[in-house]
Amino acid sequence: MAFVPNSQLFPTAFAQYDQFLTENNVVKGTQDAEMIKRVGQRIAVAAERWLNANGYQGYLKDYKWEYNLVDDKTVNAWCMPGGKVVFYTGILPICKDEAGIAVVMGHEIAHAIARHGAERMAYQKLVQIGSMAASVALGDMDYETQRAVMGALGVGAQYGVLLPFSRDHESEADYIGLLFVARACFDPTEAPKLWERMGQMSQGNQPSEFMSTHPSHETRIKQFEEWMPEALAIREQHCPNQPTPSF
Repeated sequence: MAFVPNSQLFPTAFAQYDQFLTENNVVKGTQDAEMIKRVGQRIAVAAERWLNANGYQGYLKDYKWEYNLVDDKTVNAWCMPGGKVVFYTGILPICKDEAGIAVVMGHEIAHAIARHGAERMAYQKLVQIGSMAASVALGDMDYETQRAVMGALGVGAQYGVLLPFSRDHESEADYIGLLFVARACFDPTEAPKLWERMGQMSQGNQPSEFMSTHPSHETRIKQFEEWMPEALAIREQHCPNQPTPSF
């Protein structure tokens, strides 16, 4: 699959990030803003060490890490391709502390390192090409039949390809991010607790897993529990002077 190269993707992402910062209220100098930067730096260092240990030396050479807190009640955080991170103040009460922030930070940084943005762009291009090819193939059908078939293809692409692919991205970022959290000597057992709090906040308003780009809260919690022994082993290996969290 042909991805957009970093040399093209990153400058565009950096420019969009800078524009976003000029159009939003960036929080500077507060304890929360400094905490976002401090946690982000620790996760990024852990991610680089993890990559180096797995044979990916130099993988992050073009990444330009930056961490900003934006005054917005939205419960969200994201990381642009190339390492530009934003946290919204609305997610801080759910994170509660540094460990919770580390879980979200690890997840978002994992998205950027795994190049999920570039993958999604490539898949969307494939879907567009497939739709155009189908349109040509259906050229001899009457208009109503052609419209019905194309509509079905659109629904099939949305729920059969793009959304499940996004859920795979989210699960992969959860897993890789959890390893980053452990490698950075944060408490990985905070991950399922954070998603329990997220589930309580949503109060049943989350769409069904089939119709969502994200796994359900229950699925995420179950996955974290399955991955936790590996994360705890990593933390114990790299953080010998810190007590091992109970699980």
